[in-house]
Amino acid sequence: MRSIVDSRAYRRVVGRFATGVVVVTTRLGDVDHAMTVNSFTSVSLEPLLVLFCADRRARFHDLVLESGIWGVSILPAAMEDASRYFSEPGRPVASRHDHWPHHHGDIGVTLFDQALATLECRTWAVHDGGDHSLVVGEVVAMATPAEAAPLIYHEGRYRTV
Repeated sequence: MRSIVDSRAYRRVVGRFATGVVVVTTRLGDVDHAMTVNSFTSVSLEPLLVLFCADRRARFHDLVLESGIWGVSILPAAMEDASRYFSEPGRPVASRHDHWPHHHGDIGVTLFDQALATLECRTWAVHDGGDHSLVVGEVVAMATPAEAAPLIYHEGRYRTV
């Protein structure tokens, strides 16, 4: 079935692509910041690069670009509440990470202890992506702290495997 190409129809169509869910974090000064992201992917093996898309309207956008460092925590199904929290617009600027066990990685960014995997990145490049920026990072550290079912986002709902 064909539909008219507009932003609502587009969201329905791309929503059919199941994605994992991550929380991207950054640290600016002594303040931790975080945002839920489902537009995250591996880019390159030589060098090790990943990217995520940051909405230009989100406060996190300018903070992560200014800091130049960021962490990625790939969420298990048990952390759906964290995903929901860090996706809420208007929450306090300094996000409250204390609800979930976490630590600061080698470059100082917050990483969640229950994550399926974590990566620490330094911004490699930023590309225009319309109303988003494509933030490419070089992976400088990574770990696989936990084994669990992944949190998946599909057709506007959280799901598990």
